[in-house]
Amino acid sequence: MMTRKKFFVFLAGATILALLAPGAIAKGTPDERRDDIRQMRDTVLADLYKEKPELKARIKKAAGYAAFTNVGVNLLIASFAGGKGVVVDAKGRETFMKMGSAGIGLGLGVKDFRGVFVFHDKAKLESFIAKGWDFSGQADATAKSDQKGGQLAGAGNITEGVELYQFTKNGLALQATLQGTKYWKDKDLN
Repeated sequence: MMTRKKFFVFLAGATILALLAPGAIAKGTPDERRDDIRQMRDTVLADLYKEKPELKARIKKAAGYAAFTNVGVNLLIASFAGGKGVVVDAKGRETFMKMGSAGIGLGLGVKDFRGVFVFHDKAKLESFIAKGWDFSGQADATAKSDQKGGQLAGAGNITEGVELYQFTKNGLALQATLQGTKYWKDKDLN
C-alpha cells in the first residue's frame, strides 16, 4: 500500500521528469523534432568516437545502431526517466523511438546520460525496432557537471550480438534501483 509520503515523492518525481525529460513535451513540428534527434545522434556518436575511435569501424560494419538521450530523476525511494532516440540500420533507414523508465530503490539526484546500442545481429535489430525492449536493474554513481567531475560509464554485451555504451553528459546521482526501462517506436515521428 502506498503511503502518503511515497505518493508525494512519486508525484514530485513525475512532475520533475515531465519538466526535465527530453521530448517529454513535444516541441516543434515532427520534422523539427526528427532533426533535433538526428543532431543529438551526431553529437553522441562524435563523443563516443572521441573516447573510443575503434567503434567507428565496428558501427559501420554492424547491422545497425541506436543512439538515445535520457534524463533521469531519483528522489529517495523512486526513480523516473524519459528519453528519445533513433535506430539506424545498415542501409541508413531511420526509426525514431522513445524510452521511459520507473523504479524503486535508494538514491538521490538527476542524471542526463547518452546510450549507443550496436547491433551485430540483424534479427536483434529488427526485434528492437518492432517490439522494443525492457530492461531491469541499475546501480551507479555519477558526478559530472560540464567538463568537471567524473563519470562511470558502462560498456558491454547486453545480449548476444548487441553491445551498449553509456556515458553521462551532465549529472549528479548516487543510486541503486530496481528499474524497468522500455523502448518503443515514436508513432508521431515514423
